[in-house]
Amino acid sequence: MLRAGQGPQLLVLHDYEAAGHWYPYQSALAERFTVLAPSHPGFGTSERPEQIEIMEDVVYVYLDLLEELSGSFNLLGLGLGGWIAAEIAVRCSHNLHRLVLADSVGIKVSGPTEADILDTFIMMDRDELLAATWHDPDLGAQRLTLPGEPDLPYETLVAHIRGRESALRYGWKPFMHNPKLRQWLHRISVPTLVLWGDDDRVVSPAYGRAFQQAIPGSRFQLIESAGHFPYLEQPEQFVAAVTNFLSEER
Repeated sequence: MLRAGQGPQLLVLHDYEAAGHWYPYQSALAERFTVLAPSHPGFGTSERPEQIEIMEDVVYVYLDLLEELSGSFNLLGLGLGGWIAAEIAVRCSHNLHRLVLADSVGIKVSGPTEADILDTFIMMDRDELLAATWHDPDLGAQRLTLPGEPDLPYETLVAHIRGRESALRYGWKPFMHNPKLRQWLHRISVPTLVLWGDDDRVVSPAYGRAFQQAIPGSRFQLIESAGHFPYLEQPEQFVAAVTNFLSEER
């Protein structure tokens, strides 16, 4: 778990393509918060014990972690990490202060034969993945390390492969969602902000609005000129939105 800053605790749960690194948006958040950034089991260099098999297991790993943290905390979930964060908030929010979900997967919105979430795991090379996940693919090539890059260090490639394997282990069937989660989002009882890139083609803004509408009293905000990784593509906008929301009085 990476840690920096001082102030109220902010636990940041990463997406599957952005694990194990410290990014500029985290440094900016650390100016106001104590940022805790763990790697999920099976991502980065974090081990995946044999008993950690499905997403529910990962959620309970984090519930155990949160019991060890003293005092209240804020929770920021990104993509796959947003799914985990929503599952945590549904189950237990007694020491959770505020929740931010950014371009999260995890729910089913349309009918059983319609795809809500773009499959970025198969049949996509590096350039196709950048085109699908970034408003500005050229900027994405500079800011996000992906398999297929020339001279990619072996250790980095292995970390990416481990992360994708773990993401698919936890979320392959059904694909990247819990069919029951949407019906239980009403149990989230803390102030919640749902942030979304306005050009997200992995999970559309309409999907994000459906997420927000299922959480009582939550609000929805778009990050302009951003795809699925607004915290990497538009970090200043993203940090301002998160900081303003987390700093509000209840």
